[in-house]
Amino acid sequence: MPVKDNEKIYFCPVEVTIDLIGGKWKSLILYYLIDRKVVRFGELRRLLPRVTAQMLSAQLRELEADGLISRKIYTQIPPKVEYRLTGFGETLAPVILAMTEWGKEYVKDSGKKIKLLKMEKSKS
Repeated sequence: MPVKDNEKIYFCPVEVTIDLIGGKWKSLILYYLIDRKVVRFGELRRLLPRVTAQMLSAQLRELEADGLISRKIYTQIPPKVEYRLTGFGETLAPVILAMTEWGKEYVKDSGKKIKLLKMEKSKS
């Protein structure tokens, strides 16, 4: 099978999904965008205290490049940047919400010592 330049080859649709939302931070970013609709960079830093600014920026750039989120830059001082899901990104909501529910059930039923901190709810 000939492969074109920059063509990615996958053997399973799950692999495609994991490529787009995998990693430690992308699914969490998507979760907060689903919950809050619009999130500023500084708010994401506060919601994800263990991620560095550099890593957060990289993950946001990848999500934007993949067409899952959009970025709006306001020309003001100090600069303001807002992120939101695109229509394509919104199609991942059922996947992320299913992961949320599965995680809650696992914590409850696994018998392992896992502490799930209460997530900050959106203000809307």
